[in-house]
Amino acid sequence: MNGAREGLAKSIRILRQDGASGLVKRAARTLYARTGAETLNEPLLGADIADSSALSLSVPAARVPAGQPLTVGWVVTPPAAGSGGHTTLFRVVEAVEQAGHRCHLFLYDRYGGDIQRHERVIRSWWPHLRVSVSDAVAGIADVDVAIASSWETAHVLATRGTDAMRRLYFIQDFEPYFYPRGSAYVLAEDSYRFGFRNVALGKMVAECLRHETGVDADVTEFGCDTSVYRVLPGHQRTGVVLYARPGVPRRGFWLARLALQEFHRVRPDVDIHVYGERIDGLRFPVHQHGRLCPEELNALYNRCVAGIAMSFTNISLVAEEMLAAGTIPVVNDSSGSRADLVNEHVAWATPTPQGIARALADVCARPNRYEAAIDAGRSVRQFGWARAQADVLRIIEEEAYGMSKRVLADDNAGIADAH
Repeated sequence: MNGAREGLAKSIRILRQDGASGLVKRAARTLYARTGAETLNEPLLGADIADSSALSLSVPAARVPAGQPLTVGWVVTPPAAGSGGHTTLFRVVEAVEQAGHRCHLFLYDRYGGDIQRHERVIRSWWPHLRVSVSDAVAGIADVDVAIASSWETAHVLATRGTDAMRRLYFIQDFEPYFYPRGSAYVLAEDSYRFGFRNVALGKMVAECLRHETGVDADVTEFGCDTSVYRVLPGHQRTGVVLYARPGVPRRGFWLARLALQEFHRVRPDVDIHVYGERIDGLRFPVHQHGRLCPEELNALYNRCVAGIAMSFTNISLVAEEMLAAGTIPVVNDSSGSRADLVNEHVAWATPTPQGIARALADVCARPNRYEAAIDAGRSVRQFGWARAQADVLRIIEEEAYGMSKRVLADDNAGIADAH
């Protein structure tokens, strides 16, 4: 009886302090712990875990004849609508298709979701892709080259792609850093030792691979879609903006939320915008936009003086997209972030709530907002994703043909001229 009274009293205290949503969250957390639901955070089935020390994967005895269209498989986790990492990958897939090769997505859903539903998301959000789609659990086969796109899919490629094929690994981040030191950390780290040809997006990833695992990689560079993200004329910049990903620790939402709370205290006149996920229980007024398509996001950036672009692993693409739209990004200062974001318009911040709030306030206090936006937009690299697309295409063709298709074509032209 006393236990029931104590439980009721505790519930009343929580209701008074955090409201009904706070009480529901506490109950969900208790149920999560008691049912062992944390095992659902394991992103691989046990049978799909590979071991670099025991792998012996076959490759074709001969190269593909030069100029013959390739069949390229991409092993991916199912994308959420608008996923940034998938968008980057799919830009490369589209370039490979445009070069005349056939592409196939092998989707790995550890939870056994409906592959057709996942395909509908892909067709809706990335309509330019012509890829065919199938379930990776059914096997990865009938391709010349297969490419893993994350540490989980590298394991899946190693365990379910055992036919003779060339294997690559497109690495957008040093993914062990996503986790505390433990099981997921070491399994992610081991994926880089599978013997695939590694392609790192940016210098930070390449350096981490070399220093942490002793593995080398081809390096390509970030891009920014300046056909979408650009300064629009006639917009009044009166706000600040945050990309909210509470469930992704490396995006620093906890720090950003506290920073915006402090920023509102010192600059209550400045509008605060949040997009991505809708957030309950914020202790400051906010305009919530939810999920936005790129064109809508560019319009929002053009209403803002500054934005928070946090990432504690590889630099977020959000930072350069903000710059292209004339919004000054406030970025947590680190050597990794500076390795791939070299731009004098970035506002580097000490990664504390007060440090981020100060950086936001400093940007908002600058004069000549319109001129600063124009200068920031002009500072962004204008080649888009063309270099990354060309690099990955070249590497795929090198693996399949034995040397780049372009080199082979030039050599053949020279032979023809000699005759």
